[in-house]
Amino acid sequence: MPLPTSPVIRRARLGAELRQLRRREALTLEQVCDRLGWASTSKLSRIELGQSRPDLADVLDLLDVYEVPPPQRDALIVIARDAATSRGWWKALGEMGERQRTYAELEAGAASIVEYQPAVVPGLLQSPGYARQRVEAGRLLYPEVNVEADIRARLMRQDVLRRADPPRYTALLDERVCDQGDVSPEVWREQMAHLVALADLPHVTVRVVPCAAAPRAGLHPLTGYSSYVFPDPADPRTVMLETLTSDLRLVSEADVSRYERMSDWLASVALGGDETLALLRDRAAGSANGRHESDRAVSPQGG
Repeated sequence: MPLPTSPVIRRARLGAELRQLRRREALTLEQVCDRLGWASTSKLSRIELGQSRPDLADVLDLLDVYEVPPPQRDALIVIARDAATSRGWWKALGEMGERQRTYAELEAGAASIVEYQPAVVPGLLQSPGYARQRVEAGRLLYPEVNVEADIRARLMRQDVLRRADPPRYTALLDERVCDQGDVSPEVWREQMAHLVALADLPHVTVRVVPCAAAPRAGLHPLTGYSSYVFPDPADPRTVMLETLTSDLRLVSEADVSRYERMSDWLASVALGGDETLALLRDRAAGSANGRHESDRAVSPQGG
């Protein structure tokens, strides 16, 4: 069930607006919590940072303290309800880990998504076999992971690309992503065919960035990232950086703009659509014929 808004982004927006209201009233965290009888400032701090799913009653109490007038109050109540959503869609994600859940919320509420990956196929484009291999490899660091549940959750996230009103999705893939590596030939052919099929969807764009390409003065991203734009222009554009142990969410205009410029530079040196599809098909055929990736070089061409 598609979401009209992204709960995680609504939480960030609600928190920012509540923080601004508190500062407008020249109140400290301690003063507000004293007025409401809250035991500590951590509860309010987490709400303002968008780190907790807010209770609507708590939000209403805060709006009373800040004496917010009806039009603005009504708008913030709508945002608070979106931030605290518990609809069936959310229950369907119950077995997702917290990290996947955050990405699922962002993807479900986005109008457009741009993703850069330097080494692996992005989760939204993974075939079942490839997803399994990635999850099983991850258990070397996270042995507690439930492989079957994680795979189901990962594949469930992909439904966002097949719904009636999907986001515009662009994947910028380093050429190394298209190397078979230690993936079995059968799984690799399945993955390449899956990429080709998804790239044929009108709202999906897949572009390969050749290893020899230099975006702008040789500048390359230091890690993979994904950026999100939402239907409501007041919801903050967001960039997510995935690290080995946690994820970093960026929402400041300065940070997001830098990544958007980086995406434009990568796209400017990526292979065009037909060239990308030809490369993917060649890599799939190479796997079937037993050829090694190093036997095939790709020259950078304009996208």
